[in-house]
Amino acid sequence: MNINEVAKVIIILGVALIVLGAILPYVGKLGFFGKLPGDIKIERESFSFYFPIATCIVLSVLLTLLAKLFFRK
Repeated sequence: MNINEVAKVIIILGVALIVLGAILPYVGKLGFFGKLPGDIKIERESFSFYFPIATCIVLSVLLTLLAKLFFRK
């Protein structure tokens, strides 16, 4: 890998982080995000635990498809 390829990767990661930071405040307003069947939510009086398994799987599949579309050789 030469320096130009490394620079391109860093620029792409920076742009992706900026886009993610701009979108993140609006993600909570989506009705389905984090409330899919399969997401684990345990609430007690002094303890709460939340692990969005199904949401993570859906996001992983979507991001994989996007990566395959944009980074084809």
